[in-house]
Amino acid sequence: MTTRRQLLGSLAAGAFAAPLAAPRLANAQDARILRFVPNADLAVLDPVWTTAYVTRNHAMLVFDTLYGHDAGYVPQPQMVEGHEVASDGLQWTLTLREGLRFHDNTPVLARDAVASIRRWGVRDGFGQRLMAATAELSAPDDRTILFRLKAPFPQLPDALGKGTNNLCVIMPQRLAETDPFKQVTAMVGSGPFRFLGDERVPGARNVYQRFDGYVPRQGTASFMAGPKRALVERVEWTTMPDPTSAAGALRTGGIDWWELPPPDLLPILRRDRALKVEVQDPNGYIGILRLNHLHAPFNDARVRRALLMAVNQADFMQAAVGDDRSAWRDGVGFFSPETPMANKAGIEAITGPRDLDKARAEIAAAGFAGAPVTLLAATDLPILNAIGLVAADLFTRLGFKLDYVATDFGTLIQRRASKEPLDKGGWSATAYFTGGLDQASPVTNTTLWSNGAAAAPGWPTSERIEALRSEWIAAPDRSAQQKIAEQIQLQSLQDVPYVPLGQYIFATAYRASLKGVGKGFPTFWGVEKS
Repeated sequence: MTTRRQLLGSLAAGAFAAPLAAPRLANAQDARILRFVPNADLAVLDPVWTTAYVTRNHAMLVFDTLYGHDAGYVPQPQMVEGHEVASDGLQWTLTLREGLRFHDNTPVLARDAVASIRRWGVRDGFGQRLMAATAELSAPDDRTILFRLKAPFPQLPDALGKGTNNLCVIMPQRLAETDPFKQVTAMVGSGPFRFLGDERVPGARNVYQRFDGYVPRQGTASFMAGPKRALVERVEWTTMPDPTSAAGALRTGGIDWWELPPPDLLPILRRDRALKVEVQDPNGYIGILRLNHLHAPFNDARVRRALLMAVNQADFMQAAVGDDRSAWRDGVGFFSPETPMANKAGIEAITGPRDLDKARAEIAAAGFAGAPVTLLAATDLPILNAIGLVAADLFTRLGFKLDYVATDFGTLIQRRASKEPLDKGGWSATAYFTGGLDQASPVTNTTLWSNGAAAAPGWPTSERIEALRSEWIAAPDRSAQQKIAEQIQLQSLQDVPYVPLGQYIFATAYRASLKGVGKGFPTFWGVEKS
């Protein structure tokens, strides 16, 4: 059987690594089309209904947001001209910019925004917090959005402008009034590109066309903020599950941009002078070892802390990403590195010498030596398979009686939702990655939520973490937030809602003829082909 490593070797020695043939000359039509391969198929179009990153990226072509985070993670007015806040902090008056229009050529009105906020506020964690603090949300006139609050909510622009799932996109009222638990399939936004639904081929192709009626802000584009000028006529997304085919298409000019090449192909792509390979999103992905807090042994904080002292993040990252230290980082706490909330409080619990003997002794003292552990692992995604194998080895060395359940990711997700004990199809632990941008704050980092049955699968409970998260939301400024974030990290090291496994700093690859590729998750405004 030919292994992936053998295949790569033959490619490197043969046609794949040969000097690229003379590039085809881009005609005027080709220069107007940007061809992109996303990291996954766009199965769901509605960015409120799903938390899939690929849907978030799709939504940012089609829709716009009231605020947008800039490269410094500061929310800036986007669809709004600005806002006024009452002296007691209990009333926010937002004013829409003039001339905004939806793709169906109807004006964007305040009532559209109100309906969109209400729908989003049912599904999103930050939105739920905002709506719980809101006494009244209304549209007094066509351009005014009015929040009357029960208590001050200084993070209102952060909530409405965040780049993590779910997005608070603005859609026409008739669509925004769709049940939040049912999908919107008609993609009518006011963003820089229109979605061409009649050209969609589910599982294979999605197409976007420049919206000439888009009204950009003034200023300089910075991540999700500023003018979003579409400089190409069309953006065509093609789903290509086979990485070798995607790499070949990128090198021969069949596609212009490949979002997420696997780490083992990057050296070959870097040798091609017609390509650029670079880190686009500095937040990358954060590895997570998620523990089930409902059942033994990980319902005991002593066992969770013992596991924390045994985990070596470098083992997990090296297995998943490889030996190139520029592609991963260890010593990662409970907030994404180099984001405003990242801190070193108590970090020695993660970076200090690993002590398996002490960890085994702590597990035995808690009464769980040789306890059964069911580990769910995804084998169809290489980086998940890798960290699953490292976790399995660690659990074995710690003396647990391991049941290693290897399956595809879809099946894993279904079983992970089970709250049943192990003998009835439950689980103990699973390892995966989540977006680093999600972990930039204690509100968007859903793996940190410790509100029991309402938390993500694993269902941790910590009244102190939840109290601190509420304090963070009510904090008046970033300095106050950062101090609370340090307390959250210290408490998380005690309660261990999950074990951080490190940061995968992935690279993207695109043709050198593309100009203006920005930082952060893939956005398509400001990008052009030369």
